[in-house]
Amino acid sequence: MINKPAEVIFDYTQDYGKRLDWDTFLKQAELINGATEPDKGVKAWCVARNGIGMETRYVTYSRPRTTAVKMTKGPYMFRTFAGSWTFSTVEEDKSKVTFFYTYRLRFPFTLLGPIIKSNLRNNVRQRLRDLKKCVEVA
Repeated sequence: MINKPAEVIFDYTQDYGKRLDWDTFLKQAELINGATEPDKGVKAWCVARNGIGMETRYVTYSRPRTTAVKMTKGPYMFRTFAGSWTFSTVEEDKSKVTFFYTYRLRFPFTLLGPIIKSNLRNNVRQRLRDLKKCVEVA
């Protein structure tokens, strides 16, 4: 739960100029191929603090409710990777933000599945805490 309207949170998360202000999981985040704003079909390049990078393509961009991306290039450990972020109004100045990710690992990374899942879950939870902290003071 974040104490801001869904539209404000949506716009804040989709502003790549502000992305690294709140998304402490990343050390680089940018739209690519000449794109200046996110939209369906636009590609982005993000690099985690651990140095692992991933190119994604927006498959959904529906302001102010949801965005979804699908990996187009990424680390070998992922056979597939996709994510969606949803923003729903609970009260006038209170919104629920949900980050949902789905992925399939390649062998031999499947052997580390529970560790990878736990690590990703912890990173997502921290990202949401950081987003809440940043957007509520903005």
